[in-house]
Amino acid sequence: MTAPLHPEPASAPALRVVLVEDSAMLRGMLCEMLAELDGVGVVAEAEDEAGALAALEAQRPDLAIIDLELRTGSGLGVLRQLQAEPERYGRPRAVVFSNYGHAPVRARCEQLGVERFFDKSFQLDELIDFVQAAVPR
Repeated sequence: MTAPLHPEPASAPALRVVLVEDSAMLRGMLCEMLAELDGVGVVAEAEDEAGALAALEAQRPDLAIIDLELRTGSGLGVLRQLQAEPERYGRPRAVVFSNYGHAPVRARCEQLGVERFFDKSFQLDELIDFVQAAVPR
């Protein structure tokens, strides 16, 4: 299920982000933090695989932040689709923000085109820094 789309600001953000996270609390916190960054706009949120794919197709964002464990489906399923049909989703950059950072999982994410893997337990600041650095200047 996809949350309602965020209203577009007067001018479109330089970096359009789709946030895929099943925890409503964490999703809300991340949206607030990302909204504080100049040039960044969260254009859609999703809590499951189907909602994520629908949001990615509709929004064609610059960046997808994807959790691996979702309400239904998985972040790996989202990544597989992004790799299988890049034109359908606008070829967004993809990063993972997850607690499941074991080496085999990270290797699979890398095979699926993930640019970076951030561990929720201790790399929130690194994720925010990455997003800020990704804003076109």
